[in-house]
Formats: sequence, C-alpha cells, structure tokens
Amino acid sequence: MARTLKKILVANRGEIAVRVIRALREQGVDSVAVYSEADRDALHVRFATEAYCIGPPPSAESYLDQAAILEVARLSGAEAIHPGYGFLSENADFARAVESAGLVFIGPTPESIAIMGDKLRARAAARKAGAPIIPGSEGSVEDVEAARRAAEDVGYPIMLKAAAGGGGKGMRVVRSAGELESAFSLTQGEAAGAFGNATMYLERFIERPRHIEVQIFGDQFGNIVHLGERECSLQRRHQKVIEESPSMVVDPAGRQAMGETAVRVAEAVDYRGAGTVEFIRAEDGEFYFLEMNTRLQVEHPVTELVYGVDLVQEQIRVASGEPLSWRQEDLIPKGWAIECRLYSEDPFNSFMPSLGTISRLRMASGPGIRNDIGVFQGFEVSRFYDPMLGKLIAYGAGREEARRRLSRALRETLVEGLRTNIAFHRWVLNSPEFMRGEIDTGLLERAFTGTMPPARPDREEAAILGAVIATHEESKRLRPSPETGGGMNPWRLLGRPGALRRGR
Repeated sequence: MARTLKKILVANRGEIAVRVIRALREQGVDSVAVYSEADRDALHVRFATEAYCIGPPPSAESYLDQAAILEVARLSGAEAIHPGYGFLSENADFARAVESAGLVFIGPTPESIAIMGDKLRARAAARKAGAPIIPGSEGSVEDVEAARRAAEDVGYPIMLKAAAGGGGKGMRVVRSAGELESAFSLTQGEAAGAFGNATMYLERFIERPRHIEVQIFGDQFGNIVHLGERECSLQRRHQKVIEESPSMVVDPAGRQAMGETAVRVAEAVDYRGAGTVEFIRAEDGEFYFLEMNTRLQVEHPVTELVYGVDLVQEQIRVASGEPLSWRQEDLIPKGWAIECRLYSEDPFNSFMPSLGTISRLRMASGPGIRNDIGVFQGFEVSRFYDPMLGKLIAYGAGREEARRRLSRALRETLVEGLRTNIAFHRWVLNSPEFMRGEIDTGLLERAFTGTMPPARPDREEAAILGAVIATHEESKRLRPSPETGGGMNPWRLLGRPGALRRGR
C-alpha cells in the first residue's frame, strides 16, 4: 500500500544532495541533511529543511557512519533515506539496516544490491537472464597460477577485475603472460585496500570498446522499463568524463535489443527503483553485459532531458509504494543531451586536485542549458572529498546543437580561486574525434597529452593588434574636447551628469 512520505533524510553531500533536496521541495516533502564538520556551510545544508552534523571531515567518520545517519533519522523523525550515489548507496548492509529500523530505503532491495555488487554473482545472473557475457573465468581466480590457466583459455589481452570492484577501481589490462604475475599482485592489493575483498576474476579485454549503459526503472509490482542508452565511452582511468544520450552508434533496433536485455537482467533480481545496466560494445557492433549499478547515476540528467522525466521524483514515488508512472511504449527519446563533469583539478598537471576557496563563480545559462551544481561563491573545496563541483548539461534537437550549446556554456562558466577542467572539456568537445563521434574508452588516454594546445602565431598577433587599437580608441575617447577645455580632468568629466560646459 502506498504511503505519503513527509520527511526524507538525504545521506550524501555535494551536487547530488542538492539535486535530491530540490526534488523533495517540488513534492512538498521536508528534507533532512547530514554533514561533516568540513561541510558545515555547504550548499546542501543551506537548502535542507533541517541539518545535523554527523562527525569529523573524513568520510569514514561521517558520511560512511551508518549508526550516526540512522540516529539522525530517528532524532529528526525522517521516514525514509535517499542515499544518492557513492558513499552508502550500494551498501546492502546499510539498506538492510535502514529497513530494520522501520524506514524506507529509496533504492533497490538489499538482496538486489548484494547480488549485483558482487561482479561474479552479477555475471551469473546476467548469463541466466540470457544476456551476452564477455568470455572470462568461470569463477574467481584464487592465485596467479589459476589466473594463468584461465588467461590461456580466454586468450590475451585480458582484464583483471576485483569481484567487489566499482568506480573504475580494481581493474588492470594484461597483454601478455609475462605481465600477469606483477599485475595480479598489484590489482589484488588494490582490491583488498579499496573494497576489503581481494577476490579476483578475469575476462577478455576488448580493444577500443564503447561503454554504453541503459537506464532501467522498476517498481514493487514487477513493472520494469528502460529509458534508452547513454554513451559513456569518454573516460580517463576508467572514470567517466563526458556522457551523452542517445549514442551515435545505437540505432532503434539496437536500442530495443539492449533495452530488452537490460530489463531481463533487472527482472532476474526482482529489481526496484532506478538502476543502470552497463554494456561493452565491440568494434564489430556486438555488445556484452559488463555490470549493473544499483543506484542513480551521476549522468542521469541526460536521460531526464531526452525522455522528459524526473528520475529522482520517480524514485520517491516508487519508494512510497506507487506503481511506475510510465509504460514502455510511452518512453520515446526526443533530442540530444550531453553532460560534462566539472572538477576542481588541473588537467595540465596530471589532473591533480586543486584545493582552495572559490573566489568567483558564474554559471552558464540560456537555451538548453542545465546546471547541477553543489558549490557557491566562497565555498572551500576540501581535500577530504571527491573534487567534483557539479555538472553542466546541454540539450538540443540534435547532437551538433547540443555540442555547440555545451561548448558555448563552458565559455560562459567562470570559476576563480582554483583550477578546473573547463578548458579540458572545451578541448574534448571541439576535437575532431568527438565531433565525428569516433570515440572509445581509451581515446582520452591516447589523444590528450596533458599540455596546452600549441598557440597559433596569427591569433597571437591579431590579439596584440586588437589590444593596441582598443587602447588607442579609448585614449581618444578620454581626450578633452575644445568644448570642455583643456585643463579639465577627463575622468571627472565622465563622472559628471548632464551637459558639460566650461566653468561648471
């Protein structure tokens, strides 16, 4: 039975917390923010109906502190918890604890999270659902020798992966048997450190693949739909940089095939809420199941713009016990959307995070532009968290219009006080490869050298000449005229109202 949720706790920070709080405002629902000591003056704290400090700056002592978050829910009288993305959003134990406390977890069931959070179990579920799977080891590889035998069966190059991995971590390409031992040791160590689970498996590495994901949504009545695909191939170190919807290489038949496959995978785990089924598309057009993310994605705005929906508000409705608002036949894509992630980092210095206070901030606007921002002028970017400031999204009737709008919006966006990746995004959007749509997951690693594009002498000379002419014209404008007299200061003349007469 549906229940009206009147107060929801947002267990996150930054732009996604602001995004969720805005959706709650629109539905007339009170919001409860949690924050660390470093985020006392953060934007999501300012936007929320109520806000509670849950600990020191380190995430492990604040945003990952399950007991502290549940205690705030109890004190505030919140009826549900929205986890956003990252932090505890894909933690099955947290989802279970939320439900055990008598609260609503705005996301899938703990069982679905647990299955899809384990890459080996996820592969097995996808295989059972009839999804194409990348050839790989049947199960985990416990040591180097087991990995060597599996790699010989699969064929090099291979990709070593952490079974509990995610976010681009715990992955390494191995191109020959001679590289395997050191790669296995390094990847296993990363997996143990990042996820507390050193279990590994391997699969064939597909050269120059595209990363394409399908947005799915389910309710508790067994209804599951897909909302088309997102092109997420532009990545750096397995982290997405620019996303768009739809994909240039997916035609209507391919969209239907991938969508139906994604729905079958979701049905295999009785999926509820928003989720994403991710695929690898080979150069020959074949696609393979990669993984499933049991949460809202960073790049969800491009789907919202192309399909005219609000995924966050739908999350809240479904969590309240209502059936899906959409039928599959009603979900028809229209137009094109492209998103870039704005980071406080220096692309021309190995993408090192840039810390400090935002001294000036101007966000782009105009036709087809959307800003999902989590900072403000005067905000201090902390070393404790991911340096993403927000997202800039452009929508157009077609891909080229969306691209031009996003390029224009990046020119209008101004962030002073620290370095950002704005210039890097402009370089990507205006690169020949991007404009032609000839992209893959390794393009940025191959094409971006980490240096500013070489200056064009003709443009430098034109800029210098323009500056000289502008200075000359300005000096003429400020020169005293016979009517005003030679002894009058031109700055005083410009500052006086009305007609200028001698002797006044």
